[in-house]
Amino acid sequence: MKTSLIGEARGKITRRVFVCLALVLALVSGVVAQRDKTEDPTAVLNFVVIKDDNGKPVRNAAVIMHPVSAGGKQSRGGVELKTDIDGKTSFDGIPYGKLRVQVLASGFQTFGEDYEVDKARLDFVIKLKRPQGQYSIYESHPEEKKDDKKDDKSSPPADPNAKPQ
Repeated sequence: MKTSLIGEARGKITRRVFVCLALVLALVSGVVAQRDKTEDPTAVLNFVVIKDDNGKPVRNAAVIMHPVSAGGKQSRGGVELKTDIDGKTSFDGIPYGKLRVQVLASGFQTFGEDYEVDKARLDFVIKLKRPQGQYSIYESHPEEKKDDKKDDKSSPPADPNAKPQ
């Protein structure tokens, strides 16, 4: 009976040691995984959004950033920032790699461009343009030269009364 009690005690101790080792291993692997994520290089991005025509700041513009894969596909998620009264905004912690930046502001054309984040600090000055008028073929365009138009005499003009085929 003494031997069976000693055997049971050894079994319990062995199980406890095994469970403790498994817990320690799990904790260490979690710490290592967390440390790897923090060792990836990140950058600080500073944006200044101004009007193209007069250089004045654009406040409350939305600066949207999306990581881009090597194939050029934009990933889900992203970060949206708003510019302050001076047209400035910044973000710390963008991982290195390709980044798509879009800027939206009321009364301006949408800006979009892909950048390579490869330095610890990047500064961007983005100039937003006012919307342009639509081009119409029915309006006269004196700025165009007659020579700029293509004179293609090889095909006859289309008959407006012809039926589609």
